[in-house]
Amino acid sequence: MSDAEQPTAAEVRAAAEAVKTALDRHLAAVERRSGEDDPAVHEAFNRLAAAAEAYDELLYDRYDEVTPFEIPGGEDELPPYTGPEEPSALSVLIRRDYAVAEPQRLLAHAQRIEAADDEEAVASGTVHGALGLLFGEYEPDEIASRHKEFGLEEGDSTLWVTASDEPAEPGEWLEAPFEEVDPQRVVCRFDVSAVFDDDLDDDLDDDTDDDLEDALDPVLDEDEDLEPLDADR
Repeated sequence: MSDAEQPTAAEVRAAAEAVKTALDRHLAAVERRSGEDDPAVHEAFNRLAAAAEAYDELLYDRYDEVTPFEIPGGEDELPPYTGPEEPSALSVLIRRDYAVAEPQRLLAHAQRIEAADDEEAVASGTVHGALGLLFGEYEPDEIASRHKEFGLEEGDSTLWVTASDEPAEPGEWLEAPFEEVDPQRVVCRFDVSAVFDDDLDDDLDDDTDDDLEDALDPVLDEDEDLEPLDADR
């Protein structure tokens, strides 16, 4: 980072103060917690994690130094695995979201499917019917790889692999296939989302002054007198 883009010493100091404030609030929330899942503790934890991360980044950008902080993952992290060590069965749960970006392209493709099957063009006249034809004709993986060709725009997707003690009975879960998923039996998961790209863009954005002023409370003026950090706190 160039000198012009570096955070000021006052901004680094403000970030350190924000960490101390968040630390005090987290301890106070823990001392007053009403149970294991107290939302106040959860919120204080997230605020402390955000403050520590902001301070760590500014400290590195300004002084090329780092902190020993290592914040565990938040809500997106899976709980500890408690399933069988040697699963004898597994389930693969997949969700893929799409937007109908080009309805006319979708309808035209559905009409070609009906024409190839020598059927009267009835279902292909509506988006609802065209989607039924499309997913009846192609496997989900092929649709995923050719979604633009079908007039679809890819959204978020996730794949979970869960372990079981034994295979399910035929037809056992068909009425509610995702109802009884146990997160503690998830062996692995793979997520795809545009939000990850947005996070990366934010990290690479050099113009962070406005965001910094919103994130740090309070933000000190560079001309203000700076008090030394209280190492005993």
